[in-house]
Amino acid sequence: MEQTLAIIKPDGVSAGYIGEIIKRIENEGFKIIAMKMEHLDDRKAEGFYYVHKQKPFFSSLLEYMTSGSIVIMVLQGQNMVEKWRKLMGTTNPDDADKGTIRGDMGTDIERNVVHGSDSKDNAVYEINYFFKGNEIF
Repeated sequence: MEQTLAIIKPDGVSAGYIGEIIKRIENEGFKIIAMKMEHLDDRKAEGFYYVHKQKPFFSSLLEYMTSGSIVIMVLQGQNMVEKWRKLMGTTNPDDADKGTIRGDMGTDIERNVVHGSDSKDNAVYEINYFFKGNEIF
């Protein structure tokens, strides 16, 4: 079984989309094996998004991701990275298909409601960044 990290970002939490997103996850047959709510501080957000440190949008991304609470989940299933990315939709909600989370709920390329690991290797790193082994069931 493959695992991936899923995050409901601050815009998704503040808009009241937590229940709808979890419903969509469960309707797809994905298993949620860990979940928690957190408010990232600057240090934790910088550590998570370190790969974007040299990009022009880094400061804006940190400001956004520390602006409110997030819901962090570990999803498990067959081909989980690929399936979660398909359910999320493309990064830019303007280009995302209707029926995807970003296509239905996203506002713009930054405020796009959800995050998902982009590879199996990154999924392992991202899951370990937020969860200890005994927090995953």
